[in-house]
Amino acid sequence: MSDPNESSSSDDDPLRYHVDGELVPAAEASVSVEDRGFAYGDAAFETMRAYGGDLFRWEAHADRLADTCETLGLDHGIGDAELKRRVDETLAANDLADAYVKLSITRGVQPGTLDPDPEVDPTVVVIAKPLPRGGVGSDPVHDGPAALQTTKTRKPADRAIPAAAKTHNYLNGILARLELRVTGADEALMLDPDGHVAEGATSNLFFVDGTALKTPSLDGPILPGVTRATVIDVAESEGIPVKEGTFAPDAVREADEAFLTNSTWEVRPVATVDGIAVDGGGGGDDGEGVAGPLTTLLSRLFDRRIEERHYDGERL
Repeated sequence: MSDPNESSSSDDDPLRYHVDGELVPAAEASVSVEDRGFAYGDAAFETMRAYGGDLFRWEAHADRLADTCETLGLDHGIGDAELKRRVDETLAANDLADAYVKLSITRGVQPGTLDPDPEVDPTVVVIAKPLPRGGVGSDPVHDGPAALQTTKTRKPADRAIPAAAKTHNYLNGILARLELRVTGADEALMLDPDGHVAEGATSNLFFVDGTALKTPSLDGPILPGVTRATVIDVAESEGIPVKEGTFAPDAVREADEAFLTNSTWEVRPVATVDGIAVDGGGGGDDGEGVAGPLTTLLSRLFDRRIEERHYDGERL
């Protein structure tokens, strides 16, 4: 599996990142210790995936980035076209057609006080790392069906930290992931302050119970995932009923199937929830984990959409 956090480039051909309008070797890419993104997590970012040299659903990611910046009151003054140019330039400089891409915008260097200065000189960073080809017949980036574990760490109320804002402050998810070290689970199943199912530390959750494809509603503290929205669109286009609502943890533990979505994993089946095998997500006798029929269908339809839009249907 290619890990987006591990560079596959050799020392003779290092990756290059985009920092404030300049391409620099990854080892030399840096920001000031006085940058508010470093000091306070005062920054917006998007994680994206490039297929065949093109970003998947750039407009949706750009819109969500703009919404996050609006929530932060971060008026960086850089247009979407310029941001995309920097991303494209980063991909080209690294000769990457299929890649993990992270675009970050911080409030920049300011005096070391909590109150942000309304005058912003933003720091903009783009990193890109190789991933396998996507689409039909592709190898998944993840390590197979996931083991989910419900954590004591919960999602904060939306009025405390807006869930729709994708910021550098990921302490909540980090604390949840630290809990997984005891059992070796792959992803946290995080609950909202009232004990309802929310999402993973870095993923959205779907499950199937024989009546519909279900996912926690965005009325709760849920990040509006771009892949989440795509999967809902794919399901509805196939006439599969989708219910967004409020669900208890037992509904997921007793589900026929469950899967996770994010830009890197795409559609990842769930094998177990709190040690309980999900009927269609990982209870195979061979121990390898078997995705349920609806999870398999949606994953294949997602791959087909990628193949059509980014690879000109080469493998269809």
